[in-house]
Amino acid sequence: MTNHHQSTRGEPRVALVTCAELSDLDPDDRLVLAPLAARGVTVEAAVWDDPAVDWSGYDLVVFRSPWDYALRRDEFVAWAQTVPALLNPADVVRWNTDKRYLAELSAAGVPTVPTAWVGPGETWTRPADRGEYVIKPAVSAGSQDTGRYDLADPEHRELAEAHVRRLSDAGRVTMVQPYLSAVDTAGETALLFLAGPDGLAFSHAIRKGPMLTGPDLGVEGLYKPEEIAARSATPEQLAVAEKTLAVVPGGTERLLYARVDLIPGADGSPVLVELELTEPSLFIGYADGAPDRLAEAICTHLRLRA
Repeated sequence: MTNHHQSTRGEPRVALVTCAELSDLDPDDRLVLAPLAARGVTVEAAVWDDPAVDWSGYDLVVFRSPWDYALRRDEFVAWAQTVPALLNPADVVRWNTDKRYLAELSAAGVPTVPTAWVGPGETWTRPADRGEYVIKPAVSAGSQDTGRYDLADPEHRELAEAHVRRLSDAGRVTMVQPYLSAVDTAGETALLFLAGPDGLAFSHAIRKGPMLTGPDLGVEGLYKPEEIAARSATPEQLAVAEKTLAVVPGGTERLLYARVDLIPGADGSPVLVELELTEPSLFIGYADGAPDRLAEAICTHLRLRA
């Protein structure tokens, strides 16, 4: 796809924001192109850090797959603040691209995975519990720099400490969470919400298989391959998702989409792993009608800005 800067037909113009490595979009995102074209919307893929793109030439700029931002978050957030008609909005991007938002959600009563935070230069004290733990940076995407460690294993303890030290030395905040073993059987449930006439509405859910098999050995490419399947959301999962969305700063009426990722906790009830409001995979290929619902959500926001 190429970037044009003047509309000759008067049709609304929408940019789907991606990165250079996925300059023609992720295959799942391409499923929305035909439904948008059918609604008279001109759509173009645009790389977020391409200086040739005229962002002001679009009626709407929609984040999709700018998945190379994690090591350049400050640059990414600064860029977002310069883009008009951006969804989700730049202040949401600033808040949501640092996973320390989980502490705010937990304080607001949302059931979240217990998390310890280790800032750059701080010393990590290993938990007394010799169970399994996940270590990852507070700013990350695609399971990059993420590992699973069994602290009963001396080698894993050493690798875990080295992982924290590596992130700290790079000036990054580390998060340490107990590994929720239910993910090995139940998997992770992602609940997808899309904008409608009355704000965000539940669209569909998917199941992600377990991804973390051991210590961080690096990820080739932008993200770790995922095992995805369609799933039905339970009333309990929907209730946790609604509770999560209710405390998003600034409210959800201005959002185009949201993804709420849940795993069963020790007692089997769902707990929040992540709230994805910036560039989540929306998995529209796994639910009947989802490409049309996303297209309609984009058109809803185009009408709001008309």
